[in-house]
Amino acid sequence: MKTISSISQFREWRKGITESVGFVPTMGAFHEGHLSLVQKSNETCNHTVVSIYVNPKQFAPGEDLIHYPRTLDEDLKKLDSFTVDAVFLPNNEVMYPDGFSTKVNEEILSNFLEGNSRPSFFQGVTTVVAKLFNIIQPSHAFFGEKDAQQLAIINRMVTDLNFPIEIISCPLIREENGLAMSSRNVYLSNDEKEVAAHINLALEDGKSQLYSGQRDPQIIRNIISNHISEQQLLKIDYVSVADANSLTEITESISGDILVSVAVYLGDTRLIDNFSYSPSSNK
Repeated sequence: MKTISSISQFREWRKGITESVGFVPTMGAFHEGHLSLVQKSNETCNHTVVSIYVNPKQFAPGEDLIHYPRTLDEDLKKLDSFTVDAVFLPNNEVMYPDGFSTKVNEEILSNFLEGNSRPSFFQGVTTVVAKLFNIIQPSHAFFGEKDAQQLAIINRMVTDLNFPIEIISCPLIREENGLAMSSRNVYLSNDEKEVAAHINLALEDGKSQLYSGQRDPQIIRNIISNHISEQQLLKIDYVSVADANSLTEITESISGDILVSVAVYLGDTRLIDNFSYSPSSNK
């Protein structure tokens, strides 16, 4: 496993590789969700590249950029269990040198859900991912379904900008109590994690109603919101029942594929979770 910090060194290493290259872009602080992406790349591609870079452009003022967990030595040890050809470890000077002034904007899907709460977030994501795609030149890239809106936006960007990359979505991985795995879970005490587990339990309440035939989106939102609100430590940012393709909120009876998603604060820690549902298959 080769560690590379400069773009020129990476491009020199990349020369001559003609077989499939899987790419897993990360901000480090690995959990089983990250590692499942690496495993999927190993199963899919001849080569695997992982990047670790805490991207400042996707953090708004007042967010946790300074305190975001950084565990590089532990991350590299975890990668030893997989077949990783290279780890790209750029710093801010490499990714955003003096004079950098270009941004990549997706202008429709980015306006909803996370885009409402974190207006600069997706611009930072699409900019850094576009740069990484150009540097790594992967044939496949792997993203988790926990960040469902991000996945949709990356797919849109790849289509719109003609990147010759296949985006592979990978299932959301949960802790034993059902809490969606996130690097930010390290901010939570064990007691807080038990409270946070009610986020998934609330989503399961909504899912159960959908399986039982409930098609009123506001009833689904209310069921989820009421369960979360019973936990005094949890503060709802949003509860959404949206069209799975456009991400616009559904106001009439549910008839097509939907994304049910939430963002919730536990103290200063912001947690997201979701599930997808298709009435046609009742899955």
